[in-house]
Amino acid sequence: MITRSNLAEQLREYQIRSKHDWASVSFFSSTSNHTLSRVDVVLFVIWELVILAFLVFSAVSLYFRHVRLAFILLCIAMLLLLCIKITKQVRLARKKKRRMLLPLSM
Repeated sequence: MITRSNLAEQLREYQIRSKHDWASVSFFSSTSNHTLSRVDVVLFVIWELVILAFLVFSAVSLYFRHVRLAFILLCIAMLLLLCIKITKQVRLARKKKRRMLLPLSM
């Protein structure tokens, strides 16, 4: 049974969880007021490390004068960056939709 105290407790827990602000995840975003869970943060940090690795490998391949390989690695890094942006927007849209389903009294 849903009581007023249970709803208040759930709202309090939700507000505590949503206060986390992660700097590395907001690096690729236009606004930094997104609230993400720890799993989201870990996934986005892994994505960022992979993108950074592709950029470093492309610079190394340019150093060894492999222009085609550097171009391919840069294209892959840009595609991954695009994927991370799309994934972030989809997750935020899903969270907004879920928030709208909460009772109005909350």
